[in-house]
Amino acid sequence: MDLAIVGAGRVGTSLAVLWQRAGHRIVAVAGGPATPERAARFLPGVPVLDAVEAATGAEIVVIATPDAVIATVCREMAEAGALGSASAVVHASGATGLDALEAAASVGATTLSVHPLQTCPTVEAAVEAIPARRSRCTALGEDGFALGERLARDAGGHPFRLADERKPLYHAAAVFASNYVVTVTALAESSNASPASPTRSPRSRPCRTRRSRTSAGSARPRRSPGRPSAATRSPCTAQPRSAGRARARRGAAVRHARATWRWRSPSARAASRHQGREAVEEVLVRWR
Repeated sequence: MDLAIVGAGRVGTSLAVLWQRAGHRIVAVAGGPATPERAARFLPGVPVLDAVEAATGAEIVVIATPDAVIATVCREMAEAGALGSASAVVHASGATGLDALEAAASVGATTLSVHPLQTCPTVEAAVEAIPARRSRCTALGEDGFALGERLARDAGGHPFRLADERKPLYHAAAVFASNYVVTVTALAESSNASPASPTRSPRSRPCRTRRSRTSAGSARPRRSPGRPSAATRSPCTAQPRSAGRARARRGAAVRHARATWRWRSPSARAASRHQGREAVEEVLVRWR
């Protein structure tokens, strides 16, 4: 198939490289200031044009621009008559719905979305990582799904179908599984490296103080002969008692939450999941 890539950034260029390897012809690419250099390196011989010129004459037009301009770019190409020969227009966004391609659908093109479930920090990394990964396909009909699955497989991916209205939840799950994990890990590493949190020796253990009752009823610590006192112990092994109490309170709160969730009725759990889904979708609408 003859493909035009509009928005040949990291994602668009990496997909173009993989599709070219699978035997498709990349007729043209369009993009920003860095596109000519990127195309010369990864897609030698492919012309770099503006969006309208790139789409003209292509069988499949792939829009891999930022989400905020997908609808605008699609409308400009449709109004210029550049989609007359295109049988399909595809966008590569994870969260944007197919309504962004309404202008293409109005001139008779099949609209669909193909999104590789993979971060693309560089073109080289993406070309290596996208094959063998899952790729989400969204379309309005069987023909669109079939084309999306073919494009995903030709890029080396494993396609799965997803309804258009489920995309916000899908994208939120991807953000939690990737972006949030990386962020939390970085925060943990920076917290561990903080001077306020000295690194403990692997063999060091928190000090445990035994208490015994005196005749007056007061508590006093008891330690075995030869054991260093709290005043002489290394700061790496001594821990404030408040830290232990805080951990105990957190553990109790988690156990209480789990028990509460476990004993709720199935209908109540289903309602909670539905409300959570609506909340996620509401947040994602604000992002778009």
